[in-house]
This record gives sequence, C-alpha cells and structure tokens, in this order.
Amino acid sequence: MTTVLKLGGSLITDKERAETLDGTALSAAADAIAECRDDLALVHGAGSFGHHYAEKHGVSVTEGTTDAGDALEIHGSMTTLNRFVLSRLHDRDVSALPVHPLSAGGRDADAALDMPIPAVRTMLGEGFVPVSHGDVIAHEDHGATIISGDEVVVRFAEGLDADRIGLCSTVDGVYDEHGDVIDHIEDFDAVADALGGSDATDVTGGMAGKVRTLLDLDAPAYVFGADDLSAFLSGGEPGTRIG
Repeated sequence: MTTVLKLGGSLITDKERAETLDGTALSAAADAIAECRDDLALVHGAGSFGHHYAEKHGVSVTEGTTDAGDALEIHGSMTTLNRFVLSRLHDRDVSALPVHPLSAGGRDADAALDMPIPAVRTMLGEGFVPVSHGDVIAHEDHGATIISGDEVVVRFAEGLDADRIGLCSTVDGVYDEHGDVIDHIEDFDAVADALGGSDATDVTGGMAGKVRTLLDLDAPAYVFGADDLSAFLSGGEPGTRIG
C-alpha cells in the first residue's frame, strides 16, 4: 500500500515566530512514522520557515520574483526545515531522502506543474522514504513562485497511484460552523461557508485550499490531528474524510 502523508507546517513549527521549530511535535511525528510499514512518501509544510520569507518578498503561488537572492532565501529556509525533519527520521532509522521541488520541478506558462515522479517512485521501490516540502519553484514568465506542500501532496498522490492520503495538522479535522469535526466532505460548496484561512501568515490558501486540492484526488484523504497520526498510519480513518 502506498501512503502519502503531509505534516503541516503549523504542526512542526511555531508559525508566529520566524524559523522556530516545534521539536517536541516533530519528534512525536517521527516516532509514529518509524512504525509505518506502508510505502510512504512524506511532505511537510513550510510553517515559519517558509511563509515568513515568502511574505517578506511578496512571493505567492501567483506572484513571483526574478530576484535569485529572494528565491534563495525562501528555499534556504525550507531546506533548513527539511534537514530537521530528515534528522529526526534518521535518528529512528527511517531511510529518508530529500526531494527539493526547486531543483526537480517547474511550472509552465499555464501554471501546470511538473514534479520528478519517476525518481520518487524509484526511491519508494528501493525502500527509501522520499521527503518533500513546500518551496519556491521556477515558473515560466513569472520567475519563481511558491509551490505549496498541498500541491506536492496532490502530485505525489496522483503520480504514485496512492491508496491513502493524510494531512496531519494541529486540528482534529475540518470544522463546521459550530466547531464540530465534519466526518465526510464530498463537495466543496457544501462546506465553503465553514472554511476560513489560517490564523497566522499563510500564502498558500489555508484550510479551504487544502480541501479544494484533496477533493481532486481519486484516493481517500484524511485531515486529522497529531494524536491520530499513529491511528492513520495503522489503517484507521481519523478526523475528516475528504473525497
């Protein structure tokens, strides 16, 4: 079974403080991942390591920069966070390898995204855990724009024919207007009024963006909290099922 898992940036960092890791949360997530026996492709969000610099330089999924220094500052922050994630996984004997979108992907003029799916599939076949992340990415006629971790999740899920997708966050699922977790979402319009953006700086769409992208997938996707990560990786269906 192939599983694509995203660790939200708000889970593994303090999004209110630039480049601040939540080491306790990351270590707990790494403990759960170390017990997973599926073929696992991992993606992590940017949190305070990417969104802070993207906002500083005015870069988003649609607004780009042609300043290499600005792009490198965003990318460098993300690779720093990626190394923290890899280090925690290696400490637990997880055979994790990085996949950096800036170096391996790109967008054409119509914003169609290219990612190195054959390389990721080969990593999985050789027993590795590919670990990708939100990043800046070369974008034809736009310089460099943001690729969100959610976009990477979608491309991995589609390209790898994933059986299950999980988004592990700081919330227990997608909430309705009354603050209760929605069990199942099949149509965006049915829940649009209940969805809001992130409380802190987020240039990639917040919960609404997550739901929209996950609804495009053929495989079931789940949004759940950190306490349910082990349950998800063991085949459970915690939080909100999308699709």
